Amino acid sequence: MNRFGIWLVTVFLVLFCVAPIVAAKTIKIGGLFDITGDTGLVGSSYAEGVRDYVRYLNEEQGGINGTKIELLDVDYVYKISQAMAAYKKFKHEKVVAILGWGTGDTEALSPLITKDKIPYFSGSYSEQLTDPKVTPYNFMVGTTYVDQARIALKFIKDTWTDKSRKPRVAFIYNDTGFGRSPFFTVKFQGYVFPGAKDYAKEIGVDVVAKTIISLSARDTTPQLRKMKKADPDFVICQETSVMATILKDAQKLNLRTKFFVLNWAMSGEIAALAGEAAEGCYWTNPFCTWEDNDSGVEQAKMISQKYHPRKVQSVNYFQGFTTMKVLAEAISRVKGEINGPAIKAALEEMTEFDTGGLTVPISFSAKSHKGSMGLRIYQIQKGHFVPVKRVLLSR
Repeated sequence: MNRFGIWLVTVFLVLFCVAPIVAAKTIKIGGLFDITGDTGLVGSSYAEGVRDYVRYLNEEQGGINGTKIELLDVDYVYKISQAMAAYKKFKHEKVVAILGWGTGDTEALSPLITKDKIPYFSGSYSEQLTDPKVTPYNFMVGTTYVDQARIALKFIKDTWTDKSRKPRVAFIYNDTGFGRSPFFTVKFQGYVFPGAKDYAKEIGVDVVAKTIISLSARDTTPQLRKMKKADPDFVICQETSVMATILKDAQKLNLRTKFFVLNWAMSGEIAALAGEAAEGCYWTNPFCTWEDNDSGVEQAKMISQKYHPRKVQSVNYFQGFTTMKVLAEAISRVKGEINGPAIKAALEEMTEFDTGGLTVPISFSAKSHKGSMGLRIYQIQKGHFVPVKRVLLSR
């Protein structure tokens, strides 16, 4: 064989060997989801939103800047030990970012996330996960639980008409990091993060009861009877799907108390399970609902209808969808190699990113990883989520 022939064979072999490697290159992202655990009712919809946005990007947009996304997701059934095992898998697979879930597991993973420099968006909106001095690689799309509880308290105070006394408020929560996060002071990695209980005192609202109800409770009447003795005007709840049981049991006990629930405690599914017992319930929601009609909401509904014809999605679907959308936007802005530090830098330069009404505009900085500084307060009226107030917070 002459030199030209040898050269042709060499070129052919190089192209044959290299081409599949180039074609196989993907942007790997970890997904830590609760599908079948204690928060599975809301977690499964969240996961579906993430998966659908990834599928849309890959099938309709060719990925991110021409590179497909590979979502490696795990159902960790809301157990911290399984979250740790999943994280080891993600690290071994060299993911460049992770979409996580609960408060306890996110807190447990945060030192590893910081050490390994992997940007991490969790479904937990706990205040202590937003300070870059404490958790430099944790980012948050939803409004924090503390901010939600403060907004609820401010709404109660501002709409209170009885000048003879202060409004009386109870807290209902589960005895976990997630449950306690909105209301009580949290000490985390040497830093102190005040809860809404202090804010209530500051604005003149009396906290008259603190009631613990498990995420998996089947009968909440004993706890509600005890709370009834304190006679609160309002109760602010940090729960998930057990909220349907709480509302039905409250109706059976003929409680006069009005319910104000934070984001995870309400959805279309939860409202349907509660039935007429949910009527009049207020809800702090940093995201949209299926009944909203902004441009970003219409896009999400269109994508959902394509993959799940005739299915009406809950708010939790939009939460997962939006979180993946924000992460994908940051990745698209990276110049050069896509890795954790580069994605972090892109996120910290994101200012007023318009999600099309899925949320308020999202901003991050090197000083704060609170993406959302606002929400809508909804009320269930005749079975529908009706927006009653839009609240924007200052940074």
